[in-house]
Amino acid sequence: MPDNAIPAASARRQDSRAQALPILVVCAALYGISLAAGYHINAVVLTILSMIILCLLRIPVAIALISAAMLGALHAGMPMTDAIGAFNDNLLVGAQVGLTYVMIGAFAVALSRSGLLELLADAISSRLGSHEEGTRRGVKWTLFGLFIVASLMSQNLVPVHIAFIPILIPPLLGVLDRLKVDRRAVACILACSISASYLLLPTGFGAIFLNEILLANVNSVGAAHGLTATADMAPKAMALPVLGLVAGLLVAVFISYRRPRDYATPDASVAITRPTAPSRLKPLQLIITLAALAVALVFQLSFDSLLIGAMVGFLILTLGGIFRWQEQDDVFTDGLRMMAQIAVIITIASGFAGVLTATGEIDALVSASAALIGGNMAVGAAVMLIVGLFITIGFGDSFASVPILAPIYLPLALTLGFDPLAAIALLGASAALGDAGSPASTITLGATAGLNADGQHDHIRDSVIPTFLHCNLGMLVFAWVAAMVL
Repeated sequence: MPDNAIPAASARRQDSRAQALPILVVCAALYGISLAAGYHINAVVLTILSMIILCLLRIPVAIALISAAMLGALHAGMPMTDAIGAFNDNLLVGAQVGLTYVMIGAFAVALSRSGLLELLADAISSRLGSHEEGTRRGVKWTLFGLFIVASLMSQNLVPVHIAFIPILIPPLLGVLDRLKVDRRAVACILACSISASYLLLPTGFGAIFLNEILLANVNSVGAAHGLTATADMAPKAMALPVLGLVAGLLVAVFISYRRPRDYATPDASVAITRPTAPSRLKPLQLIITLAALAVALVFQLSFDSLLIGAMVGFLILTLGGIFRWQEQDDVFTDGLRMMAQIAVIITIASGFAGVLTATGEIDALVSASAALIGGNMAVGAAVMLIVGLFITIGFGDSFASVPILAPIYLPLALTLGFDPLAAIALLGASAALGDAGSPASTITLGATAGLNADGQHDHIRDSVIPTFLHCNLGMLVFAWVAAMVL
């Protein structure tokens, strides 16, 4: 981090500490008043609110998750030993996912050794030698287009999920700074594009979400209610909610974060360089890199395993000479270092979700929402979406939210008179809301990992809050419209 950025960062930390005590005192007082009045706050609501408040107070996300989970469990009447047991029992699932992300990170670092990204950053930076405003605007929109295409491909054609962000973004930070691009706009571009890809396109991660999770749960729960969904119904149901993501992206780029923003390193042409990358990309290296991507995709689809696909791709790049055999450990360690924080938070988030489930109050929250709805379809759609948003913020994963919401949401939607497509749209959007914008989401964590490479992009204020506002509010409105018109 540049020297002149250190005092500003220190001042922000001191401001946060100064604000923390009064906020915590107010929250504790409100909680005490509710207990004294005999009002029981739903444990899920209390847990998620606590996690959000702690994150906003700049408590590390991992500590915020654990602290909020224990507080919610104790509030629900669980003994501490049971709360810890529920937390630990669910860590294994998160650890498995975390290991996959570590391998994906190693594969992404290995791909970066081909030199493609460095050459791209140099080519874009060289175009900034002209002072013509039109040229600078052209570079800016080229970069935005690159981020959108990379985000879409990362969920389908090259299924590395968010691992491409810490590889692609850091070499371009200097270029973005020279263009005075607000990094919050880039965070929204990444989050909206990644979410739109897996919510609409039924390949790669989209095939997992739409077919293996959403449709599977719809058919499993809907069988008792005469509802049978086919593979073509899920993309149709999610089309309008995805348009909400597109609208949010456009608002972020053209309105919210349109103004230039100065960072501490505006004159650096490349923020982070990789001296081990070749200065010229040879044809054979290009062929091997493309072959590794293709074979990794084939293995991922054949064995339904990102872990196996990334591992095979890594081995092909190793055997193909993209980097020296002796550098395997260094490349893997770089991938581990890049994805370590994300993998740890994913693991902890699984324990957090396990505690939420163990409280037994998710059903009570949804049932209370159903009682509030009555028979009003418009109110019902709005309440279901908002509750889904709240639950997924806590889980940080739309894939995990579908099985929790489906047993209650589908019967409720059908009882209210929603058509099957509308019911699928409500379930899918309710689970997806909050994925982009949760402190524990891989999407926001990935955006921060890339944009904060020089220490000038705060996870909560610059990734979580902007993506929450622009990804979720747009999708909330369009999903409500989808439920009413489908």
